[in-house]
Amino acid sequence: MKQVAQNYRSGELTVLDVPPPACKPGGVLVRTLFSLISTGTELMKVSEARKSLLGMARARPDQVRKVVDSLAQQGPAATYQKAMNRLDSYTPLGYSLCGVVVEVGSGVTDFAVGDLVAAAGNEFALHAELNWVPVNLCVPVPDGISPEHAAFATVGAIALQGVRRGEVQLGESACVIGLGLVGQLVVRLLVAAGVRVVGLDTVEARCRMAEKAGALLCATPDAAGVAAVEQVLTANQGLGADHVFLAAGGPTNEPVELAARLARDRARIVDIGKTRLDLPWNDYYEKELDVRFSRSYGPGRYDDRYELEGIDYPAGYVRWTERRNLQCFLDLIANDSIEVSSLVSGVHPIVEAAAVYEQLRTGNLQGVGFLLEYPQGAVPQRPTHRAAEARRGEPASTSGPSGASRPLPRDGVRVGFIGAGNYATSMLLPHLAREEDVTLARVATTRSLSAVNAQRKFGFGGASTAVDDVLEDPDIDAVFVVTRHHSHAELVCRVLESGKAVFVEKPLALGNEQLDRVVETVARTGNDRLMVGFNRRFAPLFVELRGRLGRSEAPVSARYLVNAGRLDAASWYLDEDLEGSRFLGEGGHFVDTLSALVGTPVEVQSIQTPDDVHVTLRFENGSVGTVSYVTSGHPRYPKETLDVSGGARSARLDNFGRVTVWTPSGRHVKRALYGQDKGQRDMLRAFLAAVRDGQPMPIGLDSLVATTRATIGAQSSLSSGRSVIL
Repeated sequence: MKQVAQNYRSGELTVLDVPPPACKPGGVLVRTLFSLISTGTELMKVSEARKSLLGMARARPDQVRKVVDSLAQQGPAATYQKAMNRLDSYTPLGYSLCGVVVEVGSGVTDFAVGDLVAAAGNEFALHAELNWVPVNLCVPVPDGISPEHAAFATVGAIALQGVRRGEVQLGESACVIGLGLVGQLVVRLLVAAGVRVVGLDTVEARCRMAEKAGALLCATPDAAGVAAVEQVLTANQGLGADHVFLAAGGPTNEPVELAARLARDRARIVDIGKTRLDLPWNDYYEKELDVRFSRSYGPGRYDDRYELEGIDYPAGYVRWTERRNLQCFLDLIANDSIEVSSLVSGVHPIVEAAAVYEQLRTGNLQGVGFLLEYPQGAVPQRPTHRAAEARRGEPASTSGPSGASRPLPRDGVRVGFIGAGNYATSMLLPHLAREEDVTLARVATTRSLSAVNAQRKFGFGGASTAVDDVLEDPDIDAVFVVTRHHSHAELVCRVLESGKAVFVEKPLALGNEQLDRVVETVARTGNDRLMVGFNRRFAPLFVELRGRLGRSEAPVSARYLVNAGRLDAASWYLDEDLEGSRFLGEGGHFVDTLSALVGTPVEVQSIQTPDDVHVTLRFENGSVGTVSYVTSGHPRYPKETLDVSGGARSARLDNFGRVTVWTPSGRHVKRALYGQDKGQRDMLRAFLAAVRDGQPMPIGLDSLVATTRATIGAQSSLSSGRSVIL
């Protein structure tokens, strides 16, 4: 199918052929009829991508801070790889569309195939022929509204939420600064609400358009224009504007300064656009102005429980959610309270999208509302591998070839990937792409562009959004599962049942029930070709530490400090109900590292402070290891420090950049020559060699299971307050 995408590093904007998305539970698959180009938000993103790296840094100081923190913790090589990986990727555009439902996901009762709907969301309502949209970001289109007009629903909801934040009342006055698409809709909504409206914009044509929609006067923000607007506002009781709506964007502070001049005492200033907000303190203080922000389409925005899980807010507590705003705006169009036909400045086929954006960027195309139109042929079909298509519908095999009986690869190892997020594309695939005896055969991801990005960067033979295309490809020898935590155990079992080797990122399982299923699948199929991505035991400096310490009968004491830091508020790690706790997701790394040093853990006990988790492990040989998983430390303090003492020997591993070992023969220091190395490359080579040569997996199954049980036990100990015998 066709999709509009942009490379943020090069600035290239293009229309790509990408695999169609699958229809997931909790949403519907929508064939797009028209999608609306946001001449504000999207063009700002397009312009940012045209900047130099320095310009991008100035535009996104929040991202620069993250890079600086990453440099301190992970070193320049890893930080550069991650940053370039994010920049040199195609990202989607679009967030407002109208289309037809072609498939309904399980659990959805609000929609049926054939329904005409309006959809929202910068991750869902994209400029693409086919989109999967969660139910709370999708509403039915009332009879009588054309698809072209229904495509305005999302931007209309943004304007509507801004007006709601102003709490306008009949007979009041308002000034709208910025008369682009959102500003034009704000004017129409205010007029429909019985508010006296004036406006300011640098473009004369937009001023005249707003006046035709009912504004009393609109002018350019020069001295004469502002004076004229001010005169209209003060003509009624000499008060000034009851409300000022900032719908402008850009680096200038002029809109904020104008707002203070035009507002009455204690007026409300509502920021809808992304404008500079250096508030002139005296002006805002003397009038005691009430500054408010309007968050996108309304309550529910940026709440995954609302948007992704479909959990609605009761109307008695939250009257106007983003979905209700979408529906309300369409109802206003349906009853002729709002007119949007005059906002349509042009309709262009999807294949011309790149040219349209370029003309908008350069100013050669004037207007406020531009629609992309999509061909209405057959619905794009999700591609399937020929073998998968032939075998679809057959019952799953109850037994599969073991590692010893499966034919060994003749021409190297053919690899499939399920998932291609930031870790996979920055820490795994760059190493695999450089291995001469590895063929990257097929990649499957949830999002279409993720699969295309991985294929473009690393040379996968095929890209898809269907997991079965990887699992059922008979030519693939090993499958990498690099998805979100809750899906690991199920996918591992499916790969094992297919007879292939499987590499899964930690954790292997989120609970003992999932882990038991994995163990049962290994026993049932005879396929024990399983590897978990515990890379730290393969790190060169950890190998050095272990070799220098040597094997000792005496127990040792190990202290592992992990300065994990805070998570972004939007991180999926925070969804503990689905993904498990943060320690459950990452703690296996540290348990495995200690196990590689001293053996199998037999008991675990955990305590928790408000921000940190401390886990104590007792091992078979009497050794004790403590993992302090700290989120309250300084973000630039080294992430991982391991101290080991015992048998007249001591050692310290400093963030995989330096190791120091004290033995009876003296002090030994070794530093990483090329920056921090956490062992990913050596881990992958060991796994590939085992797959290629039919040798045992680099980490034995018993060890993988013991580490996973210990990590699960640490979480159980936090809940019970007691130690857990493993």
